Amino acid sequence: VDAPVLTMSSLGQEASHRFALPPSGSGGAVKQENFVLSSSGTDQVKGVLTLQGDALCQADVNLKMPRNNQLLHFAFREDKQWKLQQIQDARNHVNQAIYLLMNRDVNYQFKTGSEVLKLMDAVMLQLSRARNRLTTPATLTLPEIASSGLTKMFTPALPPDILVNFYINLNKLCLTVYQLHVLQPSTTKNFKPSGGSILHNPGAMFEFGNQRYEVSHVHKVECVVPWLNDALVFFTVSLQLCQQLKDKV
Repeated sequence: VDAPVLTMSSLGQEASHRFALPPSGSGGAVKQENFVLSSSGTDQVKGVLTLQGDALCQADVNLKMPRNNQLLHFAFREDKQWKLQQIQDARNHVNQAIYLLMNRDVNYQFKTGSEVLKLMDAVMLQLSRARNRLTTPATLTLPEIASSGLTKMFTPALPPDILVNFYINLNKLCLTVYQLHVLQPSTTKNFKPSGGSILHNPGAMFEFGNQRYEVSHVHKVECVVPWLNDALVFFTVSLQLCQQLKDKV
């Protein structure tokens, strides 16, 4: 039984390494990586994102406004970074899985099959949670996006009719830009605030700061982050290994 557990722990270490993050306390700096945003449909939004481990340390974005073709340019302020909570959480779950696998004496022998099953279940739970953080972006309401600290990150400041949201979806880092228009108090449109969603559609309405808005345009662009892809593959392989080990017990 011990050999597969060792295999598991080496896989866990590998998955942690795939997160391109130094262990806490090690002096090594994480390298910055630049990714060009692209979309199959539109060229309204173009940009480059700079990722350093679990932090988005620069976002340089150009937005062509559909109404008047005016070009807007905005970028992160030099002193700002945006932590990608999904990557942080996934990494914490991986570290927890490694801890479960490594947290015993070198000469420790498993006494019963049920002990191994219990360990595998605990490890699989952490690996599944890690994978789910990358495969399942958070559902947010438009007021939640509007009140997010992300809106304060940019210079020049984002105009009040623009909202942005960054999230991880599988192996992609995604940027959604929402263009809004203000609903006048006299409008005869039935105001129906929309609920939480990963991606809101044109026509979605919300209220924020005593003002009612409607989404007029939505632009989604993304870039593939290769090491996220590697991490997802490792989660799959590790979970299969756990399952095979459970089947043998």
